[in-house]
Amino acid sequence: MICTGTNSPQIRAIADNVERRLRDSGVKPLGIEGIRHTQWVLMDYNDVMVHIFTEEMRDYYNIERLWIDAPSLTSEELMAS
Repeated sequence: MICTGTNSPQIRAIADNVERRLRDSGVKPLGIEGIRHTQWVLMDYNDVMVHIFTEEMRDYYNIERLWIDAPSLTSEELMAS
């Protein structure tokens, strides 16, 4: 999952919400990186990687090119699976 936050507090809030909702479902992360600097947070859930960027970092790294062949899902489809 790749998403953009507009500022550090929003990025942290997105990461906290993802972590809380998955934890409530019994899913724990293998690791979380970047939560202190909040320009790019990476959350590793084994089968799902969550990338939360500032717009500048997302444009700079352009990691979508690495996943160009992966299927695209909405957040609702992801949560339903």
